[in-house]
Amino acid sequence: MTRELIAGLAWGGGIIAVALGATFARKLGYIDGDTETRVFNGMMGLIIIWNGNRMPKAFFPIALARKVSWVGGWSMVMSGLVYVGLWAFAPMPVAATAGCAAVVAGIVVPVGYCVWFGAKAKAV
Repeated sequence: MTRELIAGLAWGGGIIAVALGATFARKLGYIDGDTETRVFNGMMGLIIIWNGNRMPKAFFPIALARKVSWVGGWSMVMSGLVYVGLWAFAPMPVAATAGCAAVVAGIVVPVGYCVWFGAKAKAV
């Protein structure tokens, strides 16, 4: 098995374990439903951060692809941090709306960078 596959399976197993643990803790009365939701969404944000951190480390032989990978990785790490912070501290409706907006912004930034760079290359 490749190292990336093992890491992905470990993250998947971790998500399942944390989700089951939070559900069990809620059923025992240790946490409420909101906390269970926050824990699960916090895990999703950590996965966004982890994947964003891995993006620039991938090898791309083309310089432009390396730049896009770096911008995309930086963007996803930042949006993941905002997502986790919102789910940890903001009211639930704000966390849901602003958290999704942060993730969408993290996706739009590298796409916009590609469009901008493509328009710049055509102008030259």
